Amino acid sequence: MKRALSILIGGLMGACAAYCLFYFAGTAAHRKVLASKAPELLWLKKEFNLGDAELARITQLHEAYLPQCQARCQHIEELNRKFAQAIDSASQLTPDIEGLLAERAKARTDCQAEMLKHFFEVSRTMPADQGRRYLAWVQGQTCLSEAPMNHGGTEDTDHHH
Repeated sequence: MKRALSILIGGLMGACAAYCLFYFAGTAAHRKVLASKAPELLWLKKEFNLGDAELARITQLHEAYLPQCQARCQHIEELNRKFAQAIDSASQLTPDIEGLLAERAKARTDCQAEMLKHFFEVSRTMPADQGRRYLAWVQGQTCLSEAPMNHGGTEDTDHHH
């Protein structure tokens, strides 16, 4: 009986150790990505065949860009709130609403211009052919490629930033 219990406990401990070993070996790459300085950018390295130095430079550019981007987004959200409040309390187009429309459009234009500057800067960090491919990709994935408004069709459209 004692021997059977020892074998059972030893087997369970061996199975647990094997599970842990396989788990840590299987998740090593994912843990490495999460531990990196900018895990959200590691896909760029693989997708655009970048070296460590190129990725490090892009990470620096990204870290410098993010705070400004977040500030612009907060400003646009504040303008969106003001616009929604103005619309809720209005029964017609007013000069204040027109002013908010213009201010929102200017804020979005400024945001898109800064975003495009950033994308160009990132693309110049890459080999030329990869940089062109990156620019084509970001144009299709961001608000730089706006869909036309739907005037009665059944397709969904994106009318915002």
